[in-house]
Amino acid sequence: MTRLFGTNGVRGVVNRDMTPQLALDVGLAIGTFMMGRVAIATDPRTSGDMLRSAVSAGMVSAGSSVVDLGMLPTPALQYYVKNSGVKGGVMITASHNPPEFNGIKCVDHDGTEMPRKKEEVIERIYTERSFNAPDWRNVGTISRLDGIGASYINAIRRSVDRNLIAEAKLNVVLDCANGAGSVTSPYLLDALGVRAVTLNGNPQGTFPGHPSEPTPGNLKDLMSVVKATGADLGIAHDGDADRTVFVDGNGDFVYGDQSLTVLASQMVQDNGGGIVVTPVSTSSCLEAVVKRHNGQVIYTKVGAPIVARKMMEIKALFGGEENGGMIFPEHQYCRDAAMSMAKMLEIVAKKGPLSELLKEVPRYCLDKRKLECPDDRKEWLIEQVEAHFSDQKTDLTDGVKIFFDGGWSLVRPSGTEPIFRVYSEGKDEATAKRCGDECEKVLRDLLSE
Repeated sequence: MTRLFGTNGVRGVVNRDMTPQLALDVGLAIGTFMMGRVAIATDPRTSGDMLRSAVSAGMVSAGSSVVDLGMLPTPALQYYVKNSGVKGGVMITASHNPPEFNGIKCVDHDGTEMPRKKEEVIERIYTERSFNAPDWRNVGTISRLDGIGASYINAIRRSVDRNLIAEAKLNVVLDCANGAGSVTSPYLLDALGVRAVTLNGNPQGTFPGHPSEPTPGNLKDLMSVVKATGADLGIAHDGDADRTVFVDGNGDFVYGDQSLTVLASQMVQDNGGGIVVTPVSTSSCLEAVVKRHNGQVIYTKVGAPIVARKMMEIKALFGGEENGGMIFPEHQYCRDAAMSMAKMLEIVAKKGPLSELLKEVPRYCLDKRKLECPDDRKEWLIEQVEAHFSDQKTDLTDGVKIFFDGGWSLVRPSGTEPIFRVYSEGKDEATAKRCGDECEKVLRDLLSE
């Protein structure tokens, strides 16, 4: 069966891959699977209304009823699903992808991202065309529900020390990337007593301010405004506001593994220890700091849903990915940009400037590569890489992670493209490059056989 769902839902270029017919059929499959009330929301992409209408029509045709929440961040939809008793949710978003893309992302009844096993059931229904087709008396309905953004903001406000944050009189610059965070994050900052200058704070589906991926190259304006205004912190979201990255008071971009480590460090210190969950691709700086404060790091395969479900299983204190996606279980088991923002503000209010907190985080250098590999050779290649490095320390959680002197490399196949990714980390650039060079040579030699 052709895989319909990628690592973050069904995505494609609008009216080329992501068509109204595809959206209708996926909606039919989702409605058939969920059979009940299903919440739906969109990010600001120009095709959002088109795809929401098509998916909703499919779900209603299959006998499910739709609760339309309008435009919201993905975690706001997830918060509603978790607390409302609906059967699940659907988010129309392509997250950080360019504006010509859009997608359909499923949310399970507990507010977490849909696990792969359930996605496979939906895929089977879609492929076999085994849709429910009730008679005219039993089709579903569509109703509109407003105000979910406000209840989501209030939940986050209650999860942090609002008085501590307000008393610190923090000044921040917030870049919403013209995305879904525009309708919630500025209001959360106001509720927390934080003075904010906003950039790209109006939702626009063409992302005119900059591409919605929060990278250093895309956040030059944020970095310069933080520096020019003397702000305490810069904050940036991606398109659907489930990820947050930071800029410190010096105007320097803070990479996701560093902000993840700062947050994890404070969580572990506040609780006298605890378990932090993260993918095997995360920098070693996280484990170094968490262990320093009597915590423990558990590694998983790459992917936020996998991290979240491992956290639920072992009752972890905190978790997240190096891309700015942090998970706070006391709030909900999913990546949440606004919650990450609020927690970092609380830490800065309590401990001082982020630039000072980062001095406690060890610095490592990263090397990223990718090599083309046919899908039908991926499994064989993993076996060969594992055999090649059998005399060295390895971790087989996700692909093959090989530990070298002063660094490591993670070799893993992409779940959505015919490529292998090689992530390497070292104590310096030369070490990271050396690790990457060795793994790339092994892969190329094997692929040439």
